[in-house]
Amino acid sequence: MPHDEIPGLLTERPAKPAPVPVEEQRGPAQEGTLRELPLGGGTRPATAERPGELALTTVGAGGRGRRVETAESMARQQREISVSEFFSKNRHLLGFDNPRKALLTAVKEAVDNSLDACEDAAILPDMDIEIRDLGNDRFRVTVRDNGPGIVRGQIPNIFGKLLYGSKFHRLKMSRGQQGIGISAAGMYGQLTTGKGILVITRTSARKPALFVELRIDTKKNRPEILREGEVVWDFDHGTEVALELSGKYQRGRQSVDEYVRQTAVANPHVRIRYRAPDAAVTVYERSTGELPPAVEAIKPHPHGVELGVLQVMLKDSPARSLQAFLQQEFSRVSARVAELICEKAALSPRAYVSRINRSQVEQLLKGIAETKLMAPPTNCVAPIGEAQLVKGLESVVPAAFYASTTRPPAVYRGNPFIIEAALAYGGEGQEGDQPARLFRFANRVPLLYQQGGCCSAVAAGHVNWRNYGVQQPRGSLPMGPLTIVVHMASVWVPFTSESKEAIASYPEIEEEMTLALQECGRKLRIFLSRKKRDAEQDRKRNYIQTYLPHIGVGLRDLIGLSEPEELQVVSTLETLLERARD
Repeated sequence: MPHDEIPGLLTERPAKPAPVPVEEQRGPAQEGTLRELPLGGGTRPATAERPGELALTTVGAGGRGRRVETAESMARQQREISVSEFFSKNRHLLGFDNPRKALLTAVKEAVDNSLDACEDAAILPDMDIEIRDLGNDRFRVTVRDNGPGIVRGQIPNIFGKLLYGSKFHRLKMSRGQQGIGISAAGMYGQLTTGKGILVITRTSARKPALFVELRIDTKKNRPEILREGEVVWDFDHGTEVALELSGKYQRGRQSVDEYVRQTAVANPHVRIRYRAPDAAVTVYERSTGELPPAVEAIKPHPHGVELGVLQVMLKDSPARSLQAFLQQEFSRVSARVAELICEKAALSPRAYVSRINRSQVEQLLKGIAETKLMAPPTNCVAPIGEAQLVKGLESVVPAAFYASTTRPPAVYRGNPFIIEAALAYGGEGQEGDQPARLFRFANRVPLLYQQGGCCSAVAAGHVNWRNYGVQQPRGSLPMGPLTIVVHMASVWVPFTSESKEAIASYPEIEEEMTLALQECGRKLRIFLSRKKRDAEQDRKRNYIQTYLPHIGVGLRDLIGLSEPEELQVVSTLETLLERARD
């Protein structure tokens, strides 16, 4: 949808000018004066006559001058850098480092937001993803969902302000984590095309649909509304996001096509309609009508807290006593456990939280480390599930054999997580002379880049697949018609960068991934052994059946059987062969 033409436009309100900060109302700061020194070939820099003054002096006999800064003049040049200004110059950190990857990242961030919103509202997601080629390496990306919609007051901040969101401070499984993604996609489109992001949303059939077109003021990290109003929209609730950006569309294993395909694997409850830039339309129907289990936010676990974080928590806590602080701010801490922590820390449970000094915070942290605690609750994490994972895999990877497993909950740095793995072996669509395909997921989101630096790939390479009947070069993925799936579900996935492309290799995470893959490998070995045994039995059966008529003829000639007796003997031998095979 073009940004300057909005079908069904009912009303349009002019954007309100953004308020001018107090600092800008005061006017520009007074600049230092510039003083020229005689070009006499002197080599000693002159000092400024007044504080903040700049001096032009000469160095060497060439007579070339240079500016000499003072502490005051340098102080006047210092200013705060907004987060959006930083990422606009370092967009590669967010996954916008090349045109092909930028197109994928923009789609991924919009889809992540839509799926999170639908699941939080207990709505089976219907996604519509459309990419139109505008020519000259420009694309219009439109993503629409049937979620709960967005209230008017939150639209500018969600789409026009980096590090703004509801997921960063809660310990609960979700696709988004940092509050950067969709606003960063809009910023990239703004930088490469000069156009803002268009949002259409509706929260109820009884309320009008709203549209807002906005851009980001990167110097101040705040939204600038270009246009807004009401619009006719054919949907009762949901959100549609449209943005233009410079990119590159190319099919392959790191394309938008592959991202959408893998999203259908990890989210079998989602229906996706995808229109590619070449106008090809693909529909992935949902393979289950069940939403993922609801997850609840939990409090941080004591074993995952660090010294500086503990200091801040003590400062911000409304609790008065140390014992009350431990019980209110952490999970798995009862009154008895809080007393035990205080005892090991040599601190009084009745100590005032406001009077805890830094050395006592260190004692408290040491006491926490020495106390045995229950693992954090796992109702904050929702795995895909073995059956659902196989259903999702069947919908996009035709194969002869499927296996999946879900590991028991585990913990890293106090954060609960669950590892799942699956295999798809055989089938016409998988190549037997190529390395296995590896599908990596984190909180149901496909990871298509930086496979070599991901814990999932490291774990898959460390498994000895030869033990399970699959060929494998040393230290790499196995060879054969095989697709491997690894999924990590956690309240906080330890990505290696802000672009969320690879999982960091924590020993606890790698161990769980290895165990999950080994369990799937054992199931594969049973399948391959049975297949080999059946093939051998079929070979023997076919071999015997070939000669059964000749055996009947031989018996007829040796003992003088009649033709009916000969046929009866052959039939009896075939029956005995079938029983032996079963």
